[in-house]
Amino acid sequence: MKSTKIWLAIAGILLVVLGVFCIANPTETLFTTAWMIGCFTLLSGIAKMVFTFKTQLFLPNSGSRMLSALLQIILGLMFLCNNLFVTVSLPVIFAMWVLFEGVLIAVQSLDYKKVGFPNWWLILIFGIAGAALGVLGLRNPDVTATTLSTLIGIGIIALGAAYLLALLGIKKFENKVDEVRNALRD
Repeated sequence: MKSTKIWLAIAGILLVVLGVFCIANPTETLFTTAWMIGCFTLLSGIAKMVFTFKTQLFLPNSGSRMLSALLQIILGLMFLCNNLFVTVSLPVIFAMWVLFEGVLIAVQSLDYKKVGFPNWWLILIFGIAGAALGVLGLRNPDVTATTLSTLIGIGIIALGAAYLLALLGIKKFENKVDEVRNALRD
């Protein structure tokens, strides 16, 4: 289980790093931004997929996590292979991803509530924040790349923070699995 937590931590840290990068380098060319985002998104998607494979037996909604990981991997590859296309459409594509991830995280926070994790509401808030910032990015595609980079960067940081916070709730899931195992033995 320790390696599973490491993969979730890697995904969260990569998202936070990606968000900080978006905010700290608003004047960088979109070509460079698309390439860097492609690398981090691809690595984050791979980490999330590994996490999903290792936890699918005891974490609910593994199908949505797998879909999310697959979309991150595809998005990362798309950024890396089609730099010109991504440069033109980066704000819209990325805002859609942040919106989708935010909604998934908000929904998944209810799983943490079900197992008694006391800070489930923080995961919900981070998910809603990510989704709201994704919507803002979609509503204003003509806004400068600097503003969108900042909005989406904050949204990505919120998603990464939610992943890192979810690490604290994993112990609750482990306890529930142990309870089920013990009940089956008896």
